[in-house]
Amino acid sequence: MPKLVKGPTIFLSLLPMIVTPLIGSLILFWMIDADGVIGATLQIWLNDDTLSLKASPTLTWITLFIYGIWSSVPFSFIVFYAGLQTVPTDTLEASMIDGASRWETIRYVVIPHMAPLVTFVALMQLMDNFRVFEPIVGFAAEAHATSLSWLIYNDLRGTDSQLFGSAASTSMLTILGVAILLMPVFIRTWRDFNRKAA
Repeated sequence: MPKLVKGPTIFLSLLPMIVTPLIGSLILFWMIDADGVIGATLQIWLNDDTLSLKASPTLTWITLFIYGIWSSVPFSFIVFYAGLQTVPTDTLEASMIDGASRWETIRYVVIPHMAPLVTFVALMQLMDNFRVFEPIVGFAAEAHATSLSWLIYNDLRGTDSQLFGSAASTSMLTILGVAILLMPVFIRTWRDFNRKAA
């Protein structure tokens, strides 16, 4: 990639990390409004003046997914970019000398080297999905979509004191779920550490 293009590309890739999640969701919310750039464009393309991305539960979920992908890509980009910098050049050169094609090099050298990072990113994104809150508030989508964080917030905001127990239980179950998801990774890391120490 040319140096002239490399800097702006990296900056645009990391832009979602710079923007506050609530601000980013509000910007997208305004863009999908009937008077917004995306909303008005879709009405023109589909020739439907009544089309509303906010009124349809399906379109609301699609918008939330798109926002989630956009906001989580920078973290994955940084991790994978750093991981690709650490692929052993000796192994790559050896595979080229042995006559491996580009696809075989990627399959048998790069992908095995990146596999732990793929697992790490997948787990981080999975845990991040437990705390989806800002997009639901920003899109005012609570009528069509909820999350654990939204349920906890909604329980704590209620005037009924009995809902504090519900919020506490949901929080503890979330922590327990994350711990269960991470347990196989912790066990494997501990075994690898002990194997190397021995």
